[in-house]
Amino acid sequence: MDTKNVVQVQIFGHHYTIRGEANQDYILGVAAYVDRKMREITEKLPVASLSKVAILASLNIADELFKERAQNQHQDHTWTDQAARLNALLDEVLQDSPSR
Repeated sequence: MDTKNVVQVQIFGHHYTIRGEANQDYILGVAAYVDRKMREITEKLPVASLSKVAILASLNIADELFKERAQNQHQDHTWTDQAARLNALLDEVLQDSPSR
């Protein structure tokens, strides 16, 4: 049984058939995001070539992804550091408390 959804999308004036396991709304949302990024590129830097627009949009999206990953990694380290400090404080409190 094939569980792939088939969704028709329009990106930068071109129609594409997308097959994927994600639901239709998700696929449409991703396609709309790519379309929006490509249009932003052409507003800032008019480029005639579709492939150049797609590459520049891809680079912008990849930049967003890398920045988000770095931020998440920093946040993970912050949470790990805070958890370690809390554990050390808890150990200290438990050591100082009288035995029952």
